[in-house]
Formats: sequence, structure tokens, C-alpha cells
Amino acid sequence: MQSSDRIFLGASRLQGWRKSSYSGGSQGECLEVADGYAAVPVRDSKNPHGPALLFPTTGWASFVAAVKSGRLSA
Repeated sequence: MQSSDRIFLGASRLQGWRKSSYSGGSQGECLEVADGYAAVPVRDSKNPHGPALLFPTTGWASFVAAVKSGRLSA
């Protein structure tokens, strides 16, 4: 996966994208994540050919845990 430190410009070439179960799907406010990479790529579902942000797996896991526990509000 070619990228800068935190942005991957060729996100549409990655495989395994799925919509986040915490996205607000009805109004197009969806994030997609791709599994199986050394860093966690995250993109805006409205722009599948745009860039993806890359997060370290430990940072992404901490973020998901905070959302699930309610420590982060919308």
C-alpha cells in the first residue's frame, strides 16, 4: 500500500471496504473501513475514489472502543 504517513490517495484500489455500523446511513454520512492491512484505511463512502485516512491499528481499536462505550458522542 503506497501512501504518505497518514493519507492513501489510491483508496479505490484497496479491497474489502465495508460501511461502519455506526455511520448515519440514511443521510449519506457513512464511513467505510477496509480490513486486512497493516494500517486501518478509512474513507468517506460518498467519495470512494478519493483518499483514505490511515490509522494505526491500536489507535483505531481505541477509537472504536470509545464509540462503543459511549465516551464519544455524535
